[in-house]
Amino acid sequence: MIPRVARTAILPSVLAALGCHGAAPASTAAPTAAAPTATSYAAATATSIALPGAAAYGVAMDYIVFDPRTRTVWAPAGNTAAVDVVDIATRKVAQVTGFATREVERNGQKRSVGPSAAALGEPGTVYVGNRGDSSVCAVDEARLAIGTCGVLDSSPDGIAYVARTHEVWVTTPRDNSIRVLDATTLAQKARIAFDGAPEGFAVDATRNRFYTNLEDKDLTLAIDLTSRATVATWKPGCGEAGPRGLRIAEREGFLIVACTAKVEVLDAGHDGAVLGSVDTGDGVDDIDYIPASHLVYAGAGRAAKLTIAALGPTGALTPVTAIATRQGARNPAVASDGSVYLPNSGGGELVVVAPSS
Repeated sequence: MIPRVARTAILPSVLAALGCHGAAPASTAAPTAAAPTATSYAAATATSIALPGAAAYGVAMDYIVFDPRTRTVWAPAGNTAAVDVVDIATRKVAQVTGFATREVERNGQKRSVGPSAAALGEPGTVYVGNRGDSSVCAVDEARLAIGTCGVLDSSPDGIAYVARTHEVWVTTPRDNSIRVLDATTLAQKARIAFDGAPEGFAVDATRNRFYTNLEDKDLTLAIDLTSRATVATWKPGCGEAGPRGLRIAEREGFLIVACTAKVEVLDAGHDGAVLGSVDTGDGVDDIDYIPASHLVYAGAGRAAKLTIAALGPTGALTPVTAIATRQGARNPAVASDGSVYLPNSGGGELVVVAPSS
């Protein structure tokens, strides 16, 4: 049983902030059903889904994604050599199997690494990054079968599909670079070098930009998708631990930046100034954002809570609620029914927070 935590009251200003926006354009990552509102999580609590093949140290997970086309959550489960695919209606777990793994030693313990990131491509395709063999593979989202793969000379971290250029952009922080792949062949087209380790990703088709952070420099970069040149550098002020995940509120021009204990909003449409911030508790890595509801979701693994905040028309963030999860639960993916899935690697599970209304 997961204990409840005190939740912040839903302020009138939250409702006003949500009501003053128009509907956002649909995107491949956006839910297809009616979006949850600020009141949806008033009495929400957390449950969990146990994942198959857990080792003594759990199931190694990082970036997960909701696929609105199949209404499934894709969770690369590194040490099991599989990607777990959860049907949000039944919560049954299917698997994409056959990924490579390799053994590494961390803190004196041997562990296996494998698939670690998933991203939506064109309809029919989900891309999976694999630290086991430094590959990126296209997976058939209906048949759950691995198709074309490309192998890099550095381990992939985050991956994102860029529809405008039909490319897959892959952060490879071990050698301070981003790799640009052809989305069909997954052959490398370019390597973009940086003076720091890229972390996080967001694609802004409106401004023809790709955003990433330099985690070790506490910087956020805007990169032109055509020239692949850095066109803006901003200082989010996350501190020594640096900025992590990114999401873009594209129509408004707001870049949402995850720090390890707060979430900030930068003015990506102008000068990158910090417009808003909300405290989350410690242990945040990646985040999620739903344009239709203007809700931001941040899972704090160390604080064991999910913070939901409303993004206002000026870029301000207003807390909506905080819900107890489990130690280690972070990197949320929000499904079209409003359920929030958070990987908890140490527990070998996905923690699920479902809306109460």
